[in-house]
Parts: sequence; C-alpha cells; structure tokens
Amino acid sequence: MTEPLIRLRGITKSYGEGANSFQALRGVDMDIMKGDFVAVMGASGSGKSTTMNILGCLDVPSGGEYLFRGHHVEELNRDQRALLRRKYFGFVFQGFNLLARTSAMENVELPLLYRGDAKTERRRAAMEALDRVGLKEWWDHTPAELSGGQQQRVAIARAIVTRPEVLLADEPTGNLDSARSREIMELLSDFNRNGITVLMVTHEPEMAAFARTVVHFRDGVIERIDSNAQHGAVG
Repeated sequence: MTEPLIRLRGITKSYGEGANSFQALRGVDMDIMKGDFVAVMGASGSGKSTTMNILGCLDVPSGGEYLFRGHHVEELNRDQRALLRRKYFGFVFQGFNLLARTSAMENVELPLLYRGDAKTERRRAAMEALDRVGLKEWWDHTPAELSGGQQQRVAIARAIVTRPEVLLADEPTGNLDSARSREIMELLSDFNRNGITVLMVTHEPEMAAFARTVVHFRDGVIERIDSNAQHGAVG
C-alpha cells in the first residue's frame, strides 16, 4: 500500500501556560496522499488554520508526530523546517501579500531570489509561472494596475514558481467575487490534475466542492472527513 505524503498522528498544540493556556489542537490524526486536493473547513477557532500552519512548517506541534515523505518534521529545527518549506511547499494567502511598488514578475521572482537563483533563471521561471496563470502579458504591471483576481493569480504564480510538491492555500478566494473565485479554483484544480497536492482552508462550501477530500474541524479535533462526491462534476 502506498504511504501517505503527509501523516499526522496525535497532533496537539497549546498556547500559553497555566491558567492562561489554550489548547488549539487536541489530537489530530490525518493522512494526505500525494496528488490529493483537500479542503479544510470549520468555524473560527476550530483548529483548521493552526493545523495548516503546522503542515506548512510555519509552526510546530506541542505533541504528536508529523511525517512528510516518511521523515519526522516535528524533530527538525527552525533552519531545517525553513529548508523543507522552500523545497516542497508553496503558499497562497487571502490577502495576496504582493509588494505594491514592484511588477508582477518581480513579485513572482521573490522566492527564487531568496533561494539565491541567478537573475536569468529567475526571470525565465517567473515568466513561465505567469504564463501558467494566464498573465504573461501583464508581467510589467504593478498590483495597483491589476484586478483582485489578477493579483491572486500573481500570488499563485509566486507560489508555484519553485515547483512545489504541496500548495497550501488559506482562504484563497476570500477577497474575490464569485466569478473570480471560480476562476481561481479552476486554476488550483488544474495544478492538482498536473500533480501538485493542494491543501486549502475555506469557509465556502462552493469552493470546497472543487476538492476531492473535505476535512471538517470542530473544537481542535477532526469531526469528520468526507470523500467529495461532487469532485470532477464542478468545472
């Protein structure tokens, strides 16, 4: 049997100490297979965002095991987690997080700049990523010259420019209207069909319908995991 790409076992996360402590996660078990498209849902404070931060190596669990490609992530130090993040993960956020005074291409280049890639290689890869999201002709435009949907496409291009194995998207359609939201979800679905594992936090059932697996969080635990019968019918 194929081993999962990601395996969580008994993951807990606590903040604060003593009477002021808060347990955000109370024992999360989850397997994510390579190539899956997972939507994570739940009310505010349910633990979904904390879990995503742990999955993306942006935070560490208080207890439990996190295995990625069979390796124990919870045992890594800060620098090792940063290397893992840069090599395997891409991130898309609700707020786009683009640099206002720089072009689309320069925004997309940033992860490669941090990685130390040569300028010619950065430009080539950034243009290819912009082409994949349909914005090749907009490479020299700043965020202020782009619509909200176009800005999110630039953010997605920045997330995929390093050719990540896993794309983590936190409310990627939260600031968009329904038409632009559907465009972004179809783009994520296309990347998923081409082999990228997608993990997405959303509060919108219409967006979760694009996923293969829907994980419902409640009070720091997984309430249920649904196999999405609608997947493949949305397009």
